[in-house]
Amino acid sequence: MNKLYLYNTLTRKKEEFKAIPPPAPLLKGGGKVGLYTCGPTVYNYAHLGNLRTYLFEDILKRALLYNGYKVKHVMNITDVGHLTGDMDMGEDKLEMEARKEKKTAWQIAEFYTRTFRYDIKRLNIMEPDIWCKATDYIKEQIELIKKLEKKGYTYKTSDGIYYDTSKFRNYNKLSHLPLEKLKEGARVEKNQEKKNPTDFALWKLSTPKIPLTPFEKGGKKNRQMEWDSPWGVGFPGWHIECSAMSLALLKNQLDIHCGGIDHINVHHTNEIAQSEAATGKKFFNFWLHGAFLNIAGGKKMAKSAENFLALETALIKKGIEPLAYRFMLLQTHYRKPMEYSEAGIKSAERGLEHLRNQIRDLTPARLSEKHRHSCESRNPEKRMAKVKLFLDPRFHGDDEFSIDFKEIFLAAINDDLNTPRALAVVQEVLKSKLTDEEKLAAVFDFDKVLGLDFKGALKKMKLPEEVEKLAEARQKAREEKDFKLSDELRKKIESLGYSVEDAKDGQRIVKK
Repeated sequence: MNKLYLYNTLTRKKEEFKAIPPPAPLLKGGGKVGLYTCGPTVYNYAHLGNLRTYLFEDILKRALLYNGYKVKHVMNITDVGHLTGDMDMGEDKLEMEARKEKKTAWQIAEFYTRTFRYDIKRLNIMEPDIWCKATDYIKEQIELIKKLEKKGYTYKTSDGIYYDTSKFRNYNKLSHLPLEKLKEGARVEKNQEKKNPTDFALWKLSTPKIPLTPFEKGGKKNRQMEWDSPWGVGFPGWHIECSAMSLALLKNQLDIHCGGIDHINVHHTNEIAQSEAATGKKFFNFWLHGAFLNIAGGKKMAKSAENFLALETALIKKGIEPLAYRFMLLQTHYRKPMEYSEAGIKSAERGLEHLRNQIRDLTPARLSEKHRHSCESRNPEKRMAKVKLFLDPRFHGDDEFSIDFKEIFLAAINDDLNTPRALAVVQEVLKSKLTDEEKLAAVFDFDKVLGLDFKGALKKMKLPEEVEKLAEARQKAREEKDFKLSDELRKKIESLGYSVEDAKDGQRIVKK
């Protein structure tokens, strides 16, 4: 198995990834990876910045599969407990949105979960093996809090049960920030009953007199989402949810935990503190985090700032294919901040179409369907033949050397998911002296990681009815050798945003 290197936030360096070996009786079935990715809080649409994180996690999962690992991927749905303030202040985001939209919190959770799943499907992001909703694991969360209570890590305030961070050594080991810095950040939202600014809620008690939703009658009421517990009626804190679900579903296979870079200082730091205190064991070996997506001016895209763009409004309604956004993201390393702009996404759209046209050029109409099918279905491993080239400046005269493109692609992906370099390898393949069939086999193989649907590029592009009619008329003019009319029709087609290429076997029309 090739070596895969990933940047581990916990150690602040690139490390060779090694999965936790299974227990001795199961060693024969090794090569398994437990992957937990923090999913959405389903009170609103996922914005493009959120989706950037899910895309990098998708590349990670595909890279693990490409390297021969069996991946058990768990993603949570936060449908309760995420307050408007990350330091356990404010109101539950779902309850707040329920009042705003005149629906129940359960209806809000169901609607935005469904739209999130549709968004990742449109971006060709593989679904997790297990979806887990926080509200389905209340029992497990209560049991985890009871363990912490028994070990002396908790204390009670008027609004809930809190974790005492002063009792956990190396609380800042993930953030690498001095403890005073973390305390300063926590002081932004004050809770006078906390023993330490960084302490966080494990269980929040329901408070009476929450305003009713506008469509309800009566005076005041408690929360919609609340449960009985040993400490009183209430709901879980945001951080305990991910700990309980990952421990329950991945058990001892705690290999990789992912999320956005904004989770490092609070959410993931608190997950580690409570999980390791409860179990006495290390909580995940690798922690990976994706960088922010900024909008013009370098501002972070966020729902709280009300400057976020959803997939539907930013792309779909403007006629931009979602995979253009995937292509755009692949051109920047996941750990580097990037800026989103209209010009950028349109450039990515053109770039993706150009790449598809290059692939379509490998399978012109003259190729029979049988031949085309063989290009797609043959084992890519057998088609990745080495090709002799004369390009390396280290060699002179007639010296030859060989390039194994699969090895180069794998080296790029295994270097902390270097997708910009991986895309460059695709171009190197397309410009190489490989046969068309070998090129197809290569790019189809690489697309297992990139997820850009290269095979879809082979399907005949559906042209608008007006362009289709002009194309048919032009083809007829060419057959009748009426080249003047043929040129006029070409200009009309081009004026509609399409280019025309003539070949011996016919014409080829693609979007510019």
